[in-house]
Amino acid sequence: MRQIVLYGLILGALFLLLQYIQYRLLFLQHAESIYTGVVAAICCAAGIWAGVVLTRKFQKKAAPDLEPTQQVSPAFSSNEKSILAFNISQRELEVLQLMADGLSNQQIADALFISLNTVKTHTSNVFSKLDVQRRTQAIQKAKALELIA
Repeated sequence: MRQIVLYGLILGALFLLLQYIQYRLLFLQHAESIYTGVVAAICCAAGIWAGVVLTRKFQKKAAPDLEPTQQVSPAFSSNEKSILAFNISQRELEVLQLMADGLSNQQIADALFISLNTVKTHTSNVFSKLDVQRRTQAIQKAKALELIA
C-alpha cells in the first residue's frame, strides 16, 4: 500500500512538472499575443471609463441650458370660433403650431410621437382646410385667424 501511494505521488509530481513545462512553452510561444490582448483590454476599459466621465461632465454642463424652443405665452388663447369654422382638430392645430415653430416634418413626428406619414396627412388636411398651398401660407393665415400664436 505504501508503494502505491509513493508511486501515485511521484506520478502526480511528474504530471504537475509536465503541465508547468507545457504552460511555460505555450506562454513563451504566444507571449506577444497574450501581452497584446492584455494591453487591448486595459485600453478598452480606459476608453469606456473616459467616455463615461467626459459625457457625464458634458451632460451636467448642457442640461441647464436646455429650454423649450418656443413656448406659447399664457395670455394667448386660440380663436375657438375660427377653429370650429375651419373644423381643425386639436392634433392638426398642434402640427400647425410646430410648423410655425420651424420644425421639419420628421421633427414634428418625433415631438408628437407619430409617424412621418401621419404628419404629412395632418399637414395636407390643414392645407385643404385653410385653402393654402404652402407651409408659409398656412402659418400666415393661421396667425391672421388667431389659430396659433
